[in-house]
Amino acid sequence: MTASSLPHNWALAFFILGVLALCAFMLGASSLLGSKAWGRAKNEPFESGILPTGSARLRFSAKFYLVAMLFVIFDVEALYLFAWAVSVRESGWAGLIEATVFIAILLAGLVYLWRVGALDWAPSSRRERQAKLKQ
Repeated sequence: MTASSLPHNWALAFFILGVLALCAFMLGASSLLGSKAWGRAKNEPFESGILPTGSARLRFSAKFYLVAMLFVIFDVEALYLFAWAVSVRESGWAGLIEATVFIAILLAGLVYLWRVGALDWAPSSRRERQAKLKQ
């Protein structure tokens, strides 16, 4: 550790202590000043002036989660490709080949999901009806 980095380290220490003190103050103030009343109406969700009807514990199809995972996967792919596009001149042909392999691997995964039917949203009865209409 050099003498020139010592002020920087003290500034970082003061910053971390300030953040911890602010968090402790906010938690302490909310516990002291917050409402202590309990009741059935206090535990019910209230959004935009509309009273709840039914339970908030709904069961969603796994297809919604699949779409969310696919979005995350391809969103991360876009981030990597954006970083590659920014440095395309520096990376040269090797970068182009690596980006092509990356896209090919993700495309193979998408084709696999499509082939096993993971992207089919229609119920099987509707798919069968459409297959009969095509014949």
